[in-house]
Amino acid sequence: MAAVLLWRGRARALLSRVRGAPRALRGLAAGPEMHFGFQSVTEEERREKIYQVFENVAKKYDVMNDSMTLGIHRVWKDILVHKMNPSPGTLLLDVAGGTGDIAFRFINYVRAARERQLQRKLKHHQNLSWQEIFENYQEDKFNSLGSSQVVVCDINREMLKVGKQKAQHLGYSEGLSWVLGNAEELPFDDDKFDVYTIAFGIRNVTRIDLALQEAYRVLKPGGRFLCLEFSHVSNPLLSRLYDLYSFQVIPVLGEVIAGDWKSYQYLVESIRQFPPQEELKAMIEDAGFFKVDYENLNFGIVAIHSGFKL
Repeated sequence: MAAVLLWRGRARALLSRVRGAPRALRGLAAGPEMHFGFQSVTEEERREKIYQVFENVAKKYDVMNDSMTLGIHRVWKDILVHKMNPSPGTLLLDVAGGTGDIAFRFINYVRAARERQLQRKLKHHQNLSWQEIFENYQEDKFNSLGSSQVVVCDINREMLKVGKQKAQHLGYSEGLSWVLGNAEELPFDDDKFDVYTIAFGIRNVTRIDLALQEAYRVLKPGGRFLCLEFSHVSNPLLSRLYDLYSFQVIPVLGEVIAGDWKSYQYLVESIRQFPPQEELKAMIEDAGFFKVDYENLNFGIVAIHSGFKL
């Protein structure tokens, strides 16, 4: 009898473990919890929700950027490209750059550099005939990027669609290509690009560590990593005003302009959840980059992080 009771007790304990097992296994299968704004979600849920956010906002993305930042995002992107200082022949990968803002600036910058090269070249050949000058100028005009290329890679089809439409409207075609791809698993060979940029995209990557490892992999030795992202404000008074503006104004703008309160509420929350400057710097170094530093713009509202693959 005692043996039967002992067996029943063990059976109940085992049954209790088995009943609890599916919940544990489901948690394991779903992966660790992550932030989606201020919500806790699984890795897969976060990936799906972020994709949906950018699918929703793609058509109004540029208008909302101008409205949210009062147009200052344009200056920040100009600073990023000037910091890059690309020369003719540079091969750039712009990740999460679906609407083309960095790509178009890169093309303009390289074209201007090529124009300066041509002018210097002609100045040093004063004995050229008019016909020779004309032929030289025409030859360089049709190769205005000097073999430079920019590849825009984005995971979201709608964002790429908007970027392609802008490129067509603005007349950008030479040296520009569009690729559908995930920052965490880039569809490119090792040691391929001179520069990797990601502007206002890395905080929306599900696994930042994987994205940084991929950035390192696809860069050539000597290649440069540049990241422009919203960051943590250093001035306490400005930080309070910035929070007030972010949470009370930006979602309202999202509703009025894009008809989408929730997506812009997430974007504001995602900024607050993003690692501060020093923490992101450490993550970039952990991925293998050297000479990592950052520059705060507007008291840290945004920061540009830079590193090199050596």
